[in-house]
Amino acid sequence: MNTVTERAGMPVEQFEGIARDTAEALRLELIGGRVGVKAMPDGDHDEFVVWLIEEFTRRQRELSVYPERGLRVERYRNGRARPDCTVAPRRSFAGHGEWADPAAVLMVVEVTSFDPDTNRRDREDKPQAYAETGIPLYLLIDRDSCETIVYSEPDGAKYTNVVHRPFGSPLHIPAPIELTLDTDPLLDLVR
Repeated sequence: MNTVTERAGMPVEQFEGIARDTAEALRLELIGGRVGVKAMPDGDHDEFVVWLIEEFTRRQRELSVYPERGLRVERYRNGRARPDCTVAPRRSFAGHGEWADPAAVLMVVEVTSFDPDTNRRDREDKPQAYAETGIPLYLLIDRDSCETIVYSEPDGAKYTNVVHRPFGSPLHIPAPIELTLDTDPLLDLVR
């Protein structure tokens, strides 16, 4: 990232204005006081998201998968994240603005992108931000390591339980969702 995107301590209101003004060209997030540019998804990334949406549509009718739902995150809700998917009960975000309160969120999902900032953002900053927020589950679909990683049991600072499963193995998503997904289709998306 360049120095503009690494600027620490940006006020939330200033960030929200910039994010709104650049929404068609850039997808911005504010995590840990740093503005980050979220990579635009490639076609394979989109297919991972579609796989997840289809699985939930077939098997969890009371839940919805919201792509790119803006959330207020971190301990004091000064962060702004746009997970690839947010899982919550249907109609949880009716009446919310661009940056929603995450109280109803059961799980957030990120699919890694092939950019140099993925390691810090998806594997370090976001798990911490989502755990601080109290989001029960964080699912990372890691295209680099060809595995799914389920983070659960947040303690207010971090997730205390982390389970890695290679693509092709059953993926158990624990409470509050309680669902096992077949990840065999993900093997066809590996490049």
